Amino acid sequence: MDFVNLQAVALPESAEQLRREVRAFLAEELASGRIQTRPDQWLAGWDEEFSKRLGARGWIGMAFPREYGGTEAGALARFVVTEELLAAGAPVAAHWIADRQSGQALMKFGTEEQRQTFLPAIARGECYFAIGMSEPDTGSDLASVRTRATRVEGGWELEGTKIWTSGAHHAHAMIALVRTEPVTERRHAGLSQMIVELPDPSIEIRPIRLLTGEHHFNEVVFNRTFVPDSRVLGQPGSGWMQVTSELGLERSGPERILSTFPLLVEAVRHLSRAGATPDRVRLGELVSRLWVLRQMSLAVAGRIEEGEDPAVAAAIVKDLGTQFEGLLVETTRLLVDIAPDPASEALLPHMLSESLIHSPAFTLRGGTNEILRGIISKAVTAA
Repeated sequence: MDFVNLQAVALPESAEQLRREVRAFLAEELASGRIQTRPDQWLAGWDEEFSKRLGARGWIGMAFPREYGGTEAGALARFVVTEELLAAGAPVAAHWIADRQSGQALMKFGTEEQRQTFLPAIARGECYFAIGMSEPDTGSDLASVRTRATRVEGGWELEGTKIWTSGAHHAHAMIALVRTEPVTERRHAGLSQMIVELPDPSIEIRPIRLLTGEHHFNEVVFNRTFVPDSRVLGQPGSGWMQVTSELGLERSGPERILSTFPLLVEAVRHLSRAGATPDRVRLGELVSRLWVLRQMSLAVAGRIEEGEDPAVAAAIVKDLGTQFEGLLVETTRLLVDIAPDPASEALLPHMLSESLIHSPAFTLRGGTNEILRGIISKAVTAA
C-alpha cells in the first residue's frame, strides 16, 4: 500500500551540519535570555522578533524558490530546523502556519501577484497567516462548511464564522475555506479558498481563552467582508482539493510529536539533579515511541521532498503522534512526583501545569482522531 509508505529516510550530511548550526544559535538565544523554553510553543509562543531573527538566517521559507525569498533547501532541511526549534521549546507560533502550509499553498495554487506579495515577507519572518477551516457545530467535518461567499462586483462578500483560528488576532491574513456554490449531494463540491487580509473592520475576532487565561485561539466572524477577485486562491470550486493537499503538511510535522518534549527533558534534568533513579521502564517506553514516531514523521517529509502528497501517511503520524503527546504529559507527571503549579517560579511545575492544560487539544487540532481514522480506513478499503 504505497499511500502508507513510511520507509525510513536518511538525512544527508548537509542536514546534520545545519542541525549543529541551529543548536548553536538556540543555545545562544537561551543563554542570553532572549527566549525561554516552554512546551507547545509552536501554537502558544508568539514572538515576532524571534521569527525575524530566524528569517534573517534563512530558516523560514526553506522550501520557497529564491525568487520569492526562500532558500530552496527543501522539506528535509526544514524538518531539521523545525525539529530543533521544537525540541528547544522556542517561540515559533508567529511564523509557523505561514511557513508550514500557507506559503506552500500560495506556491502551489497562487497567482504570481499573490506570491510576490506574501512569500518574501513570510520568508523574512514578517508576515503571519491564520487557518480559516473549522467552524462552530461542524467538528472536523470540513465538508459541512457554511461560511458563504456571494459574488459581487469585483469580488466576493463573506458571511459566516470560523473557530479555533490560532493567531488570527495577530495575523496579517488567513486562508479561508468558504462555500461559493449551493450545497448539493456532492458536499465536497462548491468550496473555494480565499485570502482574507487582516485586520478588517468588517471582521470581528473574539478571543477563546484557555483555563490559564492564555489567548491564541479565536472565533472569527465575517460580516459582509469583501474579498477582491485578486485574493481568490486557485480556482473557485477547487477548495476541497486544495485544502486537503494542505492537510498532509499540517498533520505530519514534528510538532505533532515534540510539542511536549521540553517537559520530558526538564523532568529528566530534575531527576538527575535530585539524584533520583527514574522509572526506566516508563522512560524507555516514551523514548522508544518517540524515536519511531520521529522516523515516521521524517519519512513523510521525505515524500514531500519528492513532490508526493502523503495525506494518508500524515493522518497516521498525526493520530499516533498526538496520542503520544498526551501520554508523555501523564507519564512525566508520574515520573517526577511534583504537583503542577502555574504560579511556580520553578520551571518544572510550571511546565507541567502548562502541558496538562494544553493537552486536551492535542488530539483535536488538525483533525480529531476519529476523522483521521476514517481517512485511513477509507484509503485501506479503496486499496
